[in-house]
Order: sequence, then structure tokens, then C-alpha cells
Amino acid sequence: MSKRVHNFCAGPCTLPLQVLQEAQQEFVDYHGAGMSLIEMSHRSKEYDAVHMQAMQLACEVFGAPDEFEVLFIQGGATLQFAMVPMNLLKPGHKAGYVNSGAWAKGAIRDAAFYGDIYTAWDGAGDDYMRMPASSEIDVRNGTRYLHVTSNETIGGIRMTEWPDVGVPLVADLSSEYMARPIPWDRFDLVYGGIQKNLGPAGMAVVFVRKSALTDSNREIANYLRYDVHADKQSLFNTPPMFAVYLLSKMLKWMQEKGGLPVVEQEAADKAGILYGVIDASGGFYRCPVAEQNRSHMNVVFRLADEDLESRFLSEAAGEDLVNLKGHRSVGGCRASIYNAMPRESVAALADFMRRFANDNG
Repeated sequence: MSKRVHNFCAGPCTLPLQVLQEAQQEFVDYHGAGMSLIEMSHRSKEYDAVHMQAMQLACEVFGAPDEFEVLFIQGGATLQFAMVPMNLLKPGHKAGYVNSGAWAKGAIRDAAFYGDIYTAWDGAGDDYMRMPASSEIDVRNGTRYLHVTSNETIGGIRMTEWPDVGVPLVADLSSEYMARPIPWDRFDLVYGGIQKNLGPAGMAVVFVRKSALTDSNREIANYLRYDVHADKQSLFNTPPMFAVYLLSKMLKWMQEKGGLPVVEQEAADKAGILYGVIDASGGFYRCPVAEQNRSHMNVVFRLADEDLESRFLSEAAGEDLVNLKGHRSVGGCRASIYNAMPRESVAALADFMRRFANDNG
């Protein structure tokens, strides 16, 4: 490998070189078995050890209490948009949803097929540039849960205050999964795709409270039932073995770094570097997000016009600063700086941003 670029992709994301090299060394011949892990039976002793370790590490790194089950489910977070209401809503129940942007809208749209769904807060009036305070969220009587999207990857906004509204929370944590602790006592279920912070695409990690499992809907297809996946002895279907394998390595890497406290501080520090450049640019760069809700994972910013943005992106790519284009639905620029993004890459982007502003301001 002649070089490794600074990859600011919003997902799939950059992974630690250490983890990739470990996987490379083990790929063809896993621990002397004469074959790779992904060729083995998912019921082999080798894979069973990987699967169980990944589950244990997920709970340890995230600090999940014993009353939660951890599930590995194919399909990413998007499948969970439907699985959550399928499992948690029964006749007579309703669920409130915080509409904070693009991914929250997706969850609302899909959930409406499977239950009585209402919008408890809508960020449309603020162009989805901020998150609500608990006092702004309207929770109706008979609400089974309130669904939140803690970090909107496209809009670059972050829920800094976890809602405390008297009903259990369900959260899509995809783009800041295991980047900060959560108040577990408020949650019945959290989920997220692993392709932002925890591994390759193709799988969601779901933490669900055991008491919620005992009262979940059983009148749905087996694969879509959380209680079926919670039976660890059965492994209902062949799991996404390579995704679980890399997840385990990522979690071990995070644990060796110092766990969630270190990861959270690093995320704040890396984001602070870029927001510092934006705020000090005299308006050359603009971040449209309310300051208190700026994401630590997805730093969005605009320049004066699209032509200047195009030149910025082109020149950045020439310096191996890649995947900085904003989502097609909103345009602009976006630097996704997930857990494995090296501080050196963030510093390189910050240096380029300063030089570009000096040359074009």
C-alpha cells in the first residue's frame, strides 16, 4: 500500500489500520484452521467464540446493564425502523417520534405501517438545524415509547440532552454508536447500524430491555421477532459472520484505548478542531447548525457558493482528503469523523481549510 488517504466518508467509514491488518493476517487461515472464518460453520467452536466475545465486549464497552440483551441482526438500522414498532406496539398502544431530520423521517414513515404513530416534536420550523429540549416534546397518553434519532448524519445535528418525558425511549444511535454513554434507565431499546463507528456495513446491533421482550408482539415472522434473536443458543439463522468478527476487533480496539470516556473525549476534541476553523474563518465557512446541537461525528459546513464548494472539494481530494461532499439532499460539505478517524487526519483537514480560506477569501 503506497498511501492511506484521509477518508471522511459518512458510512461505510474509515477503520483503524491496526484492525484491518489483524484481519488481513487472519483472513486466509484463521488460527491454523486451514480455512478462513467466513468459510466455517457458524456453529463451529471457532466462530462461537468470536460471536460470544463480540456480545460480551459490546455490553462491556457500552456499559449496558444486565437487564439488556444484545442482538446482532442483519439489515442495518433501516430494518429496525420497522422491527421496533412490529415488536413493541400492540393494539391500543401508540408511539411518539421526534422528527429531527432525514433519518427520523425514515423511521416515522416505516413505523406508520405497523402502529399508531404521531410526531411528538417537529424540527421542520427550524430547518432541522436543532434538537428539542424535553419540555418541547409533546408525549400523549397511552404512549408506549418515544423514538429519537440521536445524531442526524445528513444534517449534522446532535441530541445533547436526552429526553426525560416519563415514557421509555427508543433510539437510533447509528452515527454516534458507542461514541458516548447513555442513561440506560430511560431506554427500552437502542439500535444502530455498525458501519459508522463499529465495523463494516450489513448489520445492526440492538440492545433491548429483557422486560420489553417478555411483552413483545409474537404475531410476526420469526426473523423479525427480537425474542427469537435473543435465544443465544439457537442462532436462529446464519449471522453475518465477517461483520461480527470485525465488530469484535473494533470493540477490543476501543477497550484498549480506554473505553467510552476516552472515545467521547477524542470525539469532542476532533470536532472542536474543525468547528474552531469554521468559527474563526470570518464567515468564509458557515455551519448552519445551532451551536449547542453541533454533531461530534458529522461536521457540516457551507462556503459562499456551489462553485467555491466544488473547487474546495476538488483541491481537498488532490491532498488525499476524500469524501467531503455533503449529502446529495442538502449539498455543501461534510466531514464525518467517527471513532476510528485519526486526529492527524482531522488536523490535516483543518490545515487545508485554513490555507484554502487564505487563498480564496
